[in-house]
Amino acid sequence: MQRIENVNPAEATGKAKQLLTGVQAKLGITPNLMKAMAQAPAALEAYLHFSGSLATGVLDAKFREQLAIAVAQANSCEYCLSAHTAIGGMVGLTAEELSASRESHAADAKRNAGLQFAQKVVVQRGIIGDEDYAAVKNAGYSDAEIVEIIGHVGLNIFTNYFNNIVKTDVDFPKVPVTLAHTA
Repeated sequence: MQRIENVNPAEATGKAKQLLTGVQAKLGITPNLMKAMAQAPAALEAYLHFSGSLATGVLDAKFREQLAIAVAQANSCEYCLSAHTAIGGMVGLTAEELSASRESHAADAKRNAGLQFAQKVVVQRGIIGDEDYAAVKNAGYSDAEIVEIIGHVGLNIFTNYFNNIVKTDVDFPKVPVTLAHTA
């Protein structure tokens, strides 16, 4: 059961109403993540600004979704894994790319290195050794791209932790966190 009640956009007032109206206008839907986050409009506004700013960066939409999927898997966040799998399909990721992203892999060597780096940032809590940093640089990532990868990891950790704590009701086609490994 969800721990924090969603704000009903039809009953919202003030800043929460303004933000939820903007989300609905932009996305055509108001996800439960944002309805729950609207209990603290400052947090929702910060999330929307951070997300919106990173969306204008140098990383393309497909890679941003692959990063979100890899981070959601690493943090066992069913809500974000479900949401970003759906969005990833909408931006053109194939079923194979979506599945590989869950394991922080990609067929493209550069994207693979970026996903591996992002996973290490999550798992190692930002303590990255010289070898891991050299691997992402040697794959061809610019300083700007590395900064944005770190930004996306941070943004997704925020939503992953939020949803895991709140137990946000998944309002996308559910994707279970458990990976089926074959030998």
